[in-house]
Amino acid sequence: MRSVLNADHERFRDQVRRFVEEHIAPFHAQWERAGIVPRELWRAAGECGLLCVMTPEEYGGAGADFGYSAVIIEELARVNASGVGFSLHSDVVAPYLLAYAGEEQKRGWLPRMASGELIGAIAMTEPGVGSDLKEVRTSALRDGGHYCISGQKTFITNGTNCGLVIVVAKTDPDAGREGISLICVEEGTPGFAKGRNLEKIGLHAQDTSELFFTEVRVPIGNRLGEEGKGFKYLMHQLAQERLIVAVRAAASMETMLEATVAYTRERKAFGKPLFELQNTRFKLADARAQSEMFRVFADDCLALHLRGVLTPERAAMAKLVGAEMQNRILDDLLQLHGGYGYMSEYPIGRAWVDARVMRILAGSSEIMREIIARIL
Repeated sequence: MRSVLNADHERFRDQVRRFVEEHIAPFHAQWERAGIVPRELWRAAGECGLLCVMTPEEYGGAGADFGYSAVIIEELARVNASGVGFSLHSDVVAPYLLAYAGEEQKRGWLPRMASGELIGAIAMTEPGVGSDLKEVRTSALRDGGHYCISGQKTFITNGTNCGLVIVVAKTDPDAGREGISLICVEEGTPGFAKGRNLEKIGLHAQDTSELFFTEVRVPIGNRLGEEGKGFKYLMHQLAQERLIVAVRAAASMETMLEATVAYTRERKAFGKPLFELQNTRFKLADARAQSEMFRVFADDCLALHLRGVLTPERAAMAKLVGAEMQNRILDDLLQLHGGYGYMSEYPIGRAWVDARVMRILAGSSEIMREIIARIL
């Protein structure tokens, strides 16, 4: 038993698992071919209380703790539903709005996000500008009671479906990180256009788009928090985003290990099950030992986060180790499947290719090492 989650969390897991098995697992392969998850799924998830669970009840959420979000992340990982962008919407975008938006904006956006009517995204990355956010070139210059936003963003998760996007922009182009602000733009605002749904090597069902802003005018009230404090806000919220990667990695490794053990017990080579070969047992034993060790660390980080004391450095450790270990272990498990592991209809193949980006998103492994090195 995992001590970090209580009986209420586990009862919620039963609810989430039923939803995933009924509404997601049977259709995910179809969504991968289509390159997008239908908006109807979001509304169904909202009706079942699976969106914005940490958002207070007054704004349409459940007022729950991050443990409930972790349950959703784990259950999606259990069926490798990598295209369902609930976590970014609920656990990244919504917290920014809750922490920094004005009251009118909170009441206008958060209930619709909790219901699945409004899908959220955050636009950080630009062509040529990845991890070094202080170099973003998208500008948001004041014009009376409005900001005029111009620029381009890329690799935006939920980009095609989004109805609201938080844009990382320069309100003072000459001030470096002190010139960055966070400004919300709604779908349909003149000058805001969505580009093509990008073709990726993995995460095929997840809509990932380019976004274009051509003199987009939005009210000053769409800014989150204070002008010029956007970089600070981003750094504060990134710990939870990196913990999300770690939680998913732990669940993915456990699920794929279980599936591989079952496969090697059934699959025969040289007249006996693969599991009876020493190399197979040793590989599986290594995977079990390493994934269980990481589960203990990930749960410890989750416990710290539930108490509000998870540091950015520890979150970076969880993200770094989880992403790297997930890629290494899934590669070993795929190898044990032989040629079938390379077939997309086998879960291990899809999980393997989907895991690769975890070493890049939410801060690359190299950036995680830089963050950790600061406390050495």
